[in-house]
Amino acid sequence: MPDSLSESPGPDGGPAQRGEPYDLAVVGAGPAGLAGAVTAAELGLRVALLDLSDRIGGQFYRQPAPALRAAHPERLHHDWNAFADLRERLEASDVSHLSGHHVWTVERGGGDAEWTVHAVTGADGGEERPVRVRARAVLLATGAYERQLPFPRWTLPGVVGAGGAQAMLKGGLVLPGKRVVVAGSGPLLLAAASSLAEAGAEVPAVIEASGYLGYARHPRALAANPHKLAEAVTHGAVLLRHRVALRTRSAVTEVHGAERVEAVTVARLDGQWRPVPGTGRRIACDALAVGHGLVPGIELATTLGCATRPTPDGALALALDARQETSVRGLWAAGEPGGIGGAQLACTEGELAARAIAARLGRNPGPGGRVRQLKSRRTRLRAFAEAMAATHAPGPGWADWLPDDTEVCRCEEVTAGRIREAVQDYGARDARTVKLLTRAGMGWCQGRTCGTAVSCLAGGAEPPSERRPFATPVPLGVLAGLSPEPPPDGTDP
Repeated sequence: MPDSLSESPGPDGGPAQRGEPYDLAVVGAGPAGLAGAVTAAELGLRVALLDLSDRIGGQFYRQPAPALRAAHPERLHHDWNAFADLRERLEASDVSHLSGHHVWTVERGGGDAEWTVHAVTGADGGEERPVRVRARAVLLATGAYERQLPFPRWTLPGVVGAGGAQAMLKGGLVLPGKRVVVAGSGPLLLAAASSLAEAGAEVPAVIEASGYLGYARHPRALAANPHKLAEAVTHGAVLLRHRVALRTRSAVTEVHGAERVEAVTVARLDGQWRPVPGTGRRIACDALAVGHGLVPGIELATTLGCATRPTPDGALALALDARQETSVRGLWAAGEPGGIGGAQLACTEGELAARAIAARLGRNPGPGGRVRQLKSRRTRLRAFAEAMAATHAPGPGWADWLPDDTEVCRCEEVTAGRIREAVQDYGARDARTVKLLTRAGMGWCQGRTCGTAVSCLAGGAEPPSERRPFATPVPLGVLAGLSPEPPPDGTDP
């Protein structure tokens, strides 16, 4: 795989002409981005694949570092064969894989290109080297991040995200603790708990705030996706074998410990997610893996004015047409930015988007039957994703977990009491106004961790769709070093 334009072959297999932009820039090397990149390359497009990680796979297929010499990394993953196939196709392709690239914005124009993708290289942008990639089309496959709902002492060492616990295991082969309670809501909990148990952790309980009977309200989605039930049965069998208790309609409402987690309080919840008085009990543990589903990563798209849609679980996703194109012509998206749906849906949408982009750029998108098959699969998988989101949607009563001294915004140390004061005493009626009055959401994570909680406490149904010029923090030196002229070729280090 070439890593610069000067090494990339042209559409006819010959060397590329200097000054020619890529046909497609793909942002994100998870399942959706990989499927889109390799499909587009196989259809004859010149493709650049940008990703912040040094290794492909995204969060779903996160792998241990080579130095760890993991003998069987595939045992940490579900459906590894699908990833292995994408990896082989990528290695056999002419895709320019630009690893360690933190994309901070996408803008229209750049000489003869429709788009310019701006990135910073290095781990966490530490090298402070700006790169610009020009392309005729852009596919956003930017994944998602965990939704966190705060509770007393959730900042104590030993509390990690449910997805974070999986990342520690998959990427570092380490456990967050010896005795780990898994809590929150959503199907990620079962996957996380079974992975931790299989890896040697003691998991006393999985605490699910929702129930699973909600799936019964979506019989067609269940009937059309029997493999999803099979996945749940597989995880359930692991939990049963390791004697992991499953408690539904319950939540961790407080963490206990001096220097780190020593125990958690678990309480029953009513239908609105309000704690039922008198039902709290302690479970001893040294770690808590908690998360309440995922939130689509749409910052790059909303900066460009892309339309969004509310999801059944109270988040915002991109509004996409039948070809995976956003409301901004020439900008496409696949996977979680269009709504949380898992790796299979992400791969389907990535391939579908690549074929649509090829057709837009005047290339043969492949057999029509394949496109129809992809659309049918997407409809089926998306229906299940919407049912899943509705079943595990946070109830409005979760805010009753929070006494006023509970920290909501960790970056700026803003408490629930200060947010309530902004609403009740100063008339704030939305998350943006609360931010201006309290600085909640102005820290390093830019509201990714606290955005949902702040919006709910402010009375909003969902976080606002904000338009920011920077999707990630960018050093001032990088901005100062950018030349006003477009780069002379597809990449501009």
